[in-house]
Amino acid sequence: MLISITNYEKIDQRKLMDIYSESNFENTDYFYPDEKDKEVALKKVEEGFLNFIKNDFLQKNEATYWVLEENGKWLSALRICKAEQDIYYLEALETIPNQRKKGYASKLLLQVIEEYKKKGSFTLCDCVSKKNIASLKTHEKCGFVIVSDNGYDYLDKSTNEHCFGLEYRYSKK
Repeated sequence: MLISITNYEKIDQRKLMDIYSESNFENTDYFYPDEKDKEVALKKVEEGFLNFIKNDFLQKNEATYWVLEENGKWLSALRICKAEQDIYYLEALETIPNQRKKGYASKLLLQVIEEYKKKGSFTLCDCVSKKNIASLKTHEKCGFVIVSDNGYDYLDKSTNEHCFGLEYRYSKK
C-alpha cells in the first residue's frame, strides 16, 4: 500500500527511522565524530533527521513523504517536494536494510510516478551518487535517465560532482 504523508503527526517515527537505519548509523561519524557511544550518536542523528522532516522538509511547497507499506511494515520511503512549476525534486529513496533486493524501491517509485501522472505533465528530478549502482539501476528501471554528470540539489541550489543528475519526464497528451 502506498502511503502519502504531508503532516508530521502522520509519521510513524520508529518505522521511518528503521528504513533509514543504515544511513543514520553511517551519519553518526559525520555529524558526531567525537561521540564515542554509537547508540547516543545514533539517537542524536535520528532526532536531527526527524526535526529536519518536521521543521524544514514538510514546510516546503507540496512536500510529501511517500512510504510503501505491506502487512503493516514500512518497507521503502522517499520524499518529494515541488521545486519549480511542474518540476519536483525527489530525495532519500531508501529501503529497510533487511528487505533490499526485493524490488520494493522500484515498486514505490513506480507507484509514486503514477500518482504524479494524475496531476498532469511533470519532471521528477533526483541527484544520485555515482557510486550507488543499485539506486542508479532502480531509477533507470523506473524510466529515469541521466541528464548531467553533476547532480543538482534543488533544495539547497547546489551541484555535486559525486552525483549524477537524473530526470523522469512525463508529458500528458
